[in-house]
Amino acid sequence: MARTALWTDIAATLREGIVAGQYGPGAKLPTEAEFAARFGVNRHTVRRALADLAEAGLVRSRRGAGVFVAAAPPVDYPLGRRTRFRQNLAAAGRIAGREILSLESRAADDREAQALSLAPGDGVTVCEGVSLADGAPLAMFRSVFPAARFPDLIETLRRETSITRALAACGLADYTRAETRMTAMIATPMQALRLNIREGDPILRTVAINVDAAGRPVEFGETWFAGDRVTLTVTPEDAQPS
Repeated sequence: MARTALWTDIAATLREGIVAGQYGPGAKLPTEAEFAARFGVNRHTVRRALADLAEAGLVRSRRGAGVFVAAAPPVDYPLGRRTRFRQNLAAAGRIAGREILSLESRAADDREAQALSLAPGDGVTVCEGVSLADGAPLAMFRSVFPAARFPDLIETLRRETSITRALAACGLADYTRAETRMTAMIATPMQALRLNIREGDPILRTVAINVDAAGRPVEFGETWFAGDRVTLTVTPEDAQPS
């Protein structure tokens, strides 16, 4: 009975700390050994307390990495004719960030060529990275652009992580969303690692094509959102063809 009371008290203490903001969304908690030393108990007692928090949805365990505070409430993320990551997060009261993982120039594959109205093998610029909300991973993304139209895009993206601003610097002042497709999936090991979720957790994939004022494709993008961190919304006006 004493052990049960101990883990209950420890879980309540940690819960209060999370609610009070001592551990922010996405933050890694101290190890079981550190908690055991702090509370003067064995690791089994700490593990039971952490399991209770996990059952309540307050923390997530990632194998080999530790225990993390669950993300903040899902972000309302509109998918409209002008879908802009930073604007969407600002409207939700969240701070947007972006980590660029890779930038490369290569030949387009068949799917990319079709989406961008290119000939097979034409050059494309590919940007891959992780989008952040309040410093926590929200989504992985891959954006593909016609290289001939934006020859300086790689260097521009090295200076400017905002794709909208980078395209503006390359001469494209505005673009709109021509199409978005959404699919529910489960996270692969790599996606789980990048998003701080568990392998097999639900994710939402969007595949989108953006076009310029003349209707020419300028970006083919895929985004993989952590399923419990975002609510994708489409208004009736956005659902209508333009």
